[in-house]
Amino acid sequence: MKLKWLAHASFLITADDGTRIITDPYATGEGFKHGEINESADIVTVSHEHFDHNNTAAVKGDPQVVKYTAEVKGISFKAVVTTHDDKGGSERGNNNIYCFQVDDIRVCHMGDLGHLLTDNQVVEVGEVHVLLIPVGGFFTIDAKTAGMVAEQVRAQVIIPMHYKTEKMNLPISDVEGFLKDKDNVTRLDTSEVEFTRAGLPSSPQIIVLRSAL
Repeated sequence: MKLKWLAHASFLITADDGTRIITDPYATGEGFKHGEINESADIVTVSHEHFDHNNTAAVKGDPQVVKYTAEVKGISFKAVVTTHDDKGGSERGNNNIYCFQVDDIRVCHMGDLGHLLTDNQVVEVGEVHVLLIPVGGFFTIDAKTAGMVAEQVRAQVIIPMHYKTEKMNLPISDVEGFLKDKDNVTRLDTSEVEFTRAGLPSSPQIIVLRSAL
């Protein structure tokens, strides 16, 4: 399985058989200057209906859009319903976490999670090999809460997303607060990484990617 961080909460995941999944495609705009998505996919997941997560029109190839629990092209996508804030969704509504398996690797994309997981949500999420988690705060969980959620989930690989970069002017924090005092951090000067089940680390590893766009 290959995983490429496009930018923000959008990743391109490519299975060994060529199936392509894009998560949370964004629209560019004021304060958000990452490049426009110019990729094709077979499947697109949307965690919630905000402009920086639901721009399915940007994705080429007539993909099937997943907004709830569904099975597409032999891949089961489990939507775990959470909220976009820590007040029961009263401020920003609901958010879907998506858990799915590609090439025997279970991926969990947390969307714009706004709170710690409940015990029931931890059970629903289940086993996770690769966790894609927001860390920037303000609109989502902050660095401290993201660290706590990562401990709840116990993934083998943790990839931070939805944090401030030089290409955006949103009131969120950069990735450094999340990385502070963390062990086993790898910073890659690339947007893409490849995983195999046998090659997963034995202890949790944080991988910081460079956005492609």
